[in-house]
Amino acid sequence: MPKHMAELTKARALAASEQPRRGRGRPQLRSDEETRAIIFEAARQEFASSGYAGSNMECVARRAGISTKTLYRLIPNKAAMFEAMVTDRLDQFVAKIRLRPCQGAEIEPALKQALLVCAELVLNSDVVALQRMVLAESENFPEIAQTFYAKAMRRTVATLANWLRVEEDRGLIAVEDPEIAAGILLGMLAFEPHRATMFGRKPLPGRKDLEKRIQICTDLFLHGAMANGVAPRP
Repeated sequence: MPKHMAELTKARALAASEQPRRGRGRPQLRSDEETRAIIFEAARQEFASSGYAGSNMECVARRAGISTKTLYRLIPNKAAMFEAMVTDRLDQFVAKIRLRPCQGAEIEPALKQALLVCAELVLNSDVVALQRMVLAESENFPEIAQTFYAKAMRRTVATLANWLRVEEDRGLIAVEDPEIAAGILLGMLAFEPHRATMFGRKPLPGRKDLEKRIQICTDLFLHGAMANGVAPRP
């Protein structure tokens, strides 16, 4: 080898040895929490399009743009993924309710805002699609119905009940049983439009219709339906 070529080779080797060594694998570009959020959205899409039986971890990983190794590191199986996805959605709902307590003595606007948050959760196209999937496959997979009932339906009622309980403790409302009252409120708010969408294939109500319904629910809950001047029955 010519002298100048040998010197060039030596120089390149020396330069390479002085470069900082890179760690194995790619650097982590996002946190596990951020990756979970992407997984939950991918899982929601996969369950909505393929159903529970037709979904699998590999398809969710592909939708999320991650490796199956990463997915299994964060979530062990499909059942755990379904539960985590539902729980995450409700965590966001609970956070919104907690951030909107009644200010001062104005219970009516605070209740209307709380019911709007509930409506945005219950009367949501993604949630309705998930409920359809649960109903369709609950006979073969009863665990997903149990998970949805405990982690979504019951938790929604409990969250609103806790909100009512706080306002009762502040002396702004008087309810004998906040849990029952919350169930009645949610029933007034969502039962009919939800049933119309699920079984009548009607569109979900828009914001204007929701606000009208929320006003009626709030008036009934806070003021009742007794006509002015009519004495209550003994």
